[in-house]
Amino acid sequence: MTILSTLTLKTDDSSFQFLKNKILEKKAKIGILGLGYVGLPLLKTFCEKGYETIGFDIDTSKIDALKEKKSYIRHIPHEGIAKIVDSGRFTATTDFSRADEADVLIMCVPTPLTIHRDPDMSYIVSTAGSVAPYIREGHLVILESTTYPGTLKEVVQPIIEKAGFIAGENYFLAYSPEREDPGNPNFETSTIPKVVGADDDGSLELSRILYEQAVCKVVSVSSSATAEAVKLTENIFRSVNIALVNELKVIFDKMNIDVWEVIEAAKSKPFGFMPFYPGPGLGGHCIPIDPFYLTWKAREYGVTTRFIELAGQINTHMPDYVIHKLLEALDQKFARGLNQSKILVLGIAYKKNIDDMRESPSLILLEKLEKHGAHVDYYDPFIPEIPMTREHAHLAGKKSVKFDGNHLSSYDAVLICTDHDDIDYEAIVTHSKLVVDSRNATQHVKHDRHKIVKA
Repeated sequence: MTILSTLTLKTDDSSFQFLKNKILEKKAKIGILGLGYVGLPLLKTFCEKGYETIGFDIDTSKIDALKEKKSYIRHIPHEGIAKIVDSGRFTATTDFSRADEADVLIMCVPTPLTIHRDPDMSYIVSTAGSVAPYIREGHLVILESTTYPGTLKEVVQPIIEKAGFIAGENYFLAYSPEREDPGNPNFETSTIPKVVGADDDGSLELSRILYEQAVCKVVSVSSSATAEAVKLTENIFRSVNIALVNELKVIFDKMNIDVWEVIEAAKSKPFGFMPFYPGPGLGGHCIPIDPFYLTWKAREYGVTTRFIELAGQINTHMPDYVIHKLLEALDQKFARGLNQSKILVLGIAYKKNIDDMRESPSLILLEKLEKHGAHVDYYDPFIPEIPMTREHAHLAGKKSVKFDGNHLSSYDAVLICTDHDDIDYEAIVTHSKLVVDSRNATQHVKHDRHKIVKA
């Protein structure tokens, strides 16, 4: 345990200047706590910018893969991992006691919801507790995990300061929300502007300078809570607008109007409209979860979040709507229901072209179809086997079937849940008896349109 001095760290103090100079001279060592879809790209970016990095994770399989120069995230190629390993500026470990080797510690751990839809702070609390004994004077600690306003001050700061540290006096503490978009070919960590917020000038200045060395632009805000609110606002905006188009999809379907055609025409307007697209439900670690962090926190202030909760209800209902459309289609084509029907779910990832299935609506659809008595298989070129999940444990180990055009005809229906670009939708429509499309993936297929039902 580091013994504290009485030094007060101001922006003109030697410790502040020392760390600032180390960052600017690329002599500061960057520690990333959590090497998932946020932490690994961030570590890779800092390493590529010339910083010595150390990655921490409790998952030994991740550490072993990185030491073998292998990536476990599809959109990060093995070559990218090999490059940072070969640079000599990268180390990966499960030993959190090595946190004192780093000058900067950035926490990138999950923030899920509990079964009661309350924030689950266990990963943040555990990680902060693991490194707190090794925080030293002059350390810069940054939280990137998406969470409710006040988390940094109310959860992280007290854990670190049990040892007698004071933010802005003998160490630095800031918040910067992650903005990763896995699978988006137009943006990567270094090309996405970064928001930073802190509750003292020194912490804000150091975190700003740090990220300026790695990303295209840094936007500073007045407090850590403001920065936390920025991330929630971004994802609530998406959740509400997706809920809107999901509701429009249901309404327009009753009117025999194609919502995707409506959106394509509407987005030709050069102002006042932004296209969002409907789907079988919300997936990913952000949009289905983050809005409820604000809902939970708002109760502390006696405020209800009716708009956010309504959007959540609409989006949560979409798997049921898709099942209903599938039932209708089976009844009209075969005069039968789901019981004993053979269904192929196409796509387990929560969005196209990635291997991430966190909170994927496909998992909910698989469960609902099985409860209706259907025989269900799935195909996903990026997820050969469903891993263990907290809410869908019984699906763990289920394997993707091979994609075979002739084999498609053995299914009563193919349900498109994820519109991966690498899938041959022409072949799917050709060889399938019935295609229920929740993503408009078959929009360019010209033949056998009578087989396609949009959901």
